[in-house]
Amino acid sequence: MKKIVLLLIGVVIIASCSDDFIDLNPPSNLNSSGFYKTQADINQAVLAAYRGLRGHYNNTAYRLGEIRSDNTGYSWLAGNPANEKGIDEFATPLFEDNDFVEDMWNNSYNTILRTNLVIGRAESAEFTNENLRNQYIAEAKFIRALVYFWLNRVFGGYDLNNNLLGVIKVETEITPQEAYQLGRVSLEEIYNFIVSDLLYAEQYLPESYSSSDKGRVTKGGATGLLGKVYMTMAGFPLNKGNEYYNLAIKQFEKIINNPLHSLELSYKDLFDVTNKNTDESLFEIQYKKGAPGGSTGSPWNNNFAPRFSDKEVVLVGNKGGENSPTGTMSAAYEYGDPRKYVSMRDGYISSSTGSWVPERYVCKYYDIATSGSDNGNNWIELRLADIYLLYSEALIRTKVSAAVALTYLNKIRERARNTPGDPDIVVPVNLLADYSLDDFDSDQSFLLAIENERRVELAFENHRWFDLVRTGRAKDVMIASQKADGYPEFQWDDKMLTYPIPMTVMQSNPGKIIQNRGYNQM
Repeated sequence: MKKIVLLLIGVVIIASCSDDFIDLNPPSNLNSSGFYKTQADINQAVLAAYRGLRGHYNNTAYRLGEIRSDNTGYSWLAGNPANEKGIDEFATPLFEDNDFVEDMWNNSYNTILRTNLVIGRAESAEFTNENLRNQYIAEAKFIRALVYFWLNRVFGGYDLNNNLLGVIKVETEITPQEAYQLGRVSLEEIYNFIVSDLLYAEQYLPESYSSSDKGRVTKGGATGLLGKVYMTMAGFPLNKGNEYYNLAIKQFEKIINNPLHSLELSYKDLFDVTNKNTDESLFEIQYKKGAPGGSTGSPWNNNFAPRFSDKEVVLVGNKGGENSPTGTMSAAYEYGDPRKYVSMRDGYISSSTGSWVPERYVCKYYDIATSGSDNGNNWIELRLADIYLLYSEALIRTKVSAAVALTYLNKIRERARNTPGDPDIVVPVNLLADYSLDDFDSDQSFLLAIENERRVELAFENHRWFDLVRTGRAKDVMIASQKADGYPEFQWDDKMLTYPIPMTVMQSNPGKIIQNRGYNQM
């Protein structure tokens, strides 16, 4: 618990005085004890909470959501330390002191503390606009719910005593002494807390914003995320089933029937760095290149480039060789699918030798950095295509309507085939043809088609691992994937469905924090 305590007693509010919501580069640190007096103060505090989300997405989210799955790995794995191998290989132990697991925990609670300060102080601050008071609280609750959703999916699982536990629930400002008394609560309690926050956010968030505030979460973001939370609660490990699939359906239909939300005409346009916060996007993590020290820029174009490439892949900055697509990921696309050309490459031509280098890499987040890894790409956390495919899945699982499920599955394929693809490929006549009900001989075959469509549509967006876990498919898929990737002796263990509670947390409050099953109790 020491990490939480240190955050509680040392937290500062870091916010921007700019009118541009996207420009979150802080000119100064503001101590919380002399802050939160006015409407403007609370607004800056909310921006600080948004800014905290960058800690999740810069380096940890794609490791825990993509590299853990069958989608990606490391192109230079032989030289990697144990931290990377523990996440990617499975066969190598995932230690409790893994840096990326610890970063996820610490960054999450840092952001949660920022949201709690907003929620706790907004009621007594002086506001000239009461609607803004509710909106700012709603924004903070959305951010808190999103972070807890990540925490529950990463760390939630069966503990050493066979109890199904979530993480530590911190919902208010508390003292260091109180922090030491906190332990993990049930997984369902955290999910119910997330639901409560999102219901509030859905009620008080606006449908849209003016241009200067574009990028703040809208009502649609809260509605969509709540539907996704219900889908997760319906599946493993809570296994709440049809009741929660039906709750998800109701949420998704609010989004689908709202004319403010529509698919981009081209899949390619979604990831154009100049085309942020589109009508398809329900929530994006905001980035902007060019700030001093690259403090508001995004790193993925550089992180995902082949480590030993030159300027064939990225023009400015280092290359990380991270999040490299697997062979099964490359093969998951139908021949000629334009989404593959937008999202990844199977290699590149060396500028020094003129030879083909067969090293797969993600190109979905392309930009030209100002320096280092300072790119301008946003991270799309939630978008309409995700909702369409979850809606289709829920309709099949509840047996509500296979015909409607088919409609929304085919909408995704239609958009994909109308996207410009690889100019060197002769487009097949039947490229990404619509499915018909006759293509599926069972609900399971329909669900597998949706699963693969989610894989290629949402590739490299941090959904794959959590999809496999909630649907109960992780074991079968990862056994096949690990063997295909050269680990024929791979042995599955159910502890692999969750990550360990970080060692620093266990050591700071020994005996109070119970470890997940299969890992070491401190």
